[in-house]
Amino acid sequence: MSATLLTSLTLADWLALLTHFLSLSLLAVGGVITTVPDMHRTLVDQNQWLSEGQFNASIAIAQAAPGPNVLFVALMGWYVGLNAGGGLAAGWVGWGSALLGVLLAMLGILLPSTTLTFVASRWGHQNRELRAVRAFKQGLAPVVVALLIATGWILTAAHGADLAHWPLWLLTAVVAVLVWRTRLHLLWLLGAGALLGALGLV
Repeated sequence: MSATLLTSLTLADWLALLTHFLSLSLLAVGGVITTVPDMHRTLVDQNQWLSEGQFNASIAIAQAAPGPNVLFVALMGWYVGLNAGGGLAAGWVGWGSALLGVLLAMLGILLPSTTLTFVASRWGHQNRELRAVRAFKQGLAPVVVALLIATGWILTAAHGADLAHWPLWLLTAVVAVLVWRTRLHLLWLLGAGALLGALGLV
């Protein structure tokens, strides 16, 4: 687990955390992973509620674990609350604060998009033959691809852009090509990356 970054959150900060995820929920076109760049800007750069390591660990752990990829939002909320509560060493205050962070992050990211998806999918299904509906669906594809590329860029850029990190950039490019051109399961690629990291090659 990443080191705890001790912060102090006021009631306004907790409300800002909730409203931030509420707003991102409606921008999560193609999945919540596409909103990672704005989460990084707000949680790490702007407010320093998370460290770079905690941010990256949240995504890596959730993507490696079975289940929906939205779990990384719960981990981010956990780390924000944990940092605000003084860490697990603070006892029930730390645990309570971490659980509050999970609750606010997940409520914020799920409630608006779930409601909108339910209403829009019923309407879209009833009007699926309309030209505007078909055009809207086709027009979203490049938006989703661009947001996924931005997410990948933020995750890889966290390791630095100098030439000393060329193995990471090479590994990223090789994995991208393998995912694109083969049917190799992602768990094999994750395992290979973990092995290369354990051997100190990347």
